[in-house]
Amino acid sequence: MEIDLKNKTPDIRYLNDMKGVLFDQEWTKTAPNHELYYMYRGLEEKDNLRYDITVIPPRMLGEEFVKTKGHYHTEGRGELYIVLEGEAFFLMQQEENGKIIDAYCVKGKKGDYISIPGQYGHITINNSSQTLKMANWISKDCKSDYSKIEQKKGACYYYIKSGWVKNKNYKEVPEMRFEEPKKTMPDLNFLSLN
Repeated sequence: MEIDLKNKTPDIRYLNDMKGVLFDQEWTKTAPNHELYYMYRGLEEKDNLRYDITVIPPRMLGEEFVKTKGHYHTEGRGELYIVLEGEAFFLMQQEENGKIIDAYCVKGKKGDYISIPGQYGHITINNSSQTLKMANWISKDCKSDYSKIEQKKGACYYYIKSGWVKNKNYKEVPEMRFEEPKKTMPDLNFLSLN
């Protein structure tokens, strides 16, 4: 789906919105409040689903690659991402009784589809030198909960210049596993189910 964003007004995520979830806390003390990424919400609607586009230019946040803030879905609903330009890591983590029981990453590039399971928190990392442009389909009823990620100062892993690093604010973090993206668009019915 091709949508012209020139006359659309995005929500902007600034560095000050992200400081609490970043790996390089020393760097955040003197870094200016840059615009980090742009979220265009509700560009299309279909069957109680919402279509959004997020644009993340390449940038280093100290030692860490630029990323989204990260959240869980309060209703336990899934989400589908489509990489429109660039490439990214999609990091998913599942929590049970305050403990991370699963963590995995999907590397997506242009044309790939990434399904986010309903019970998983997730972040997206632009680990390249290109602008990442991605779209998503999500239930219009779905709400984002950032608090669990904020409380732990980020997801269970950070992606920095030297690679994946476990977030020490979690008591236990399972070893990262990796999955492949989907090459064709799945049925969107899974987005409406609890």
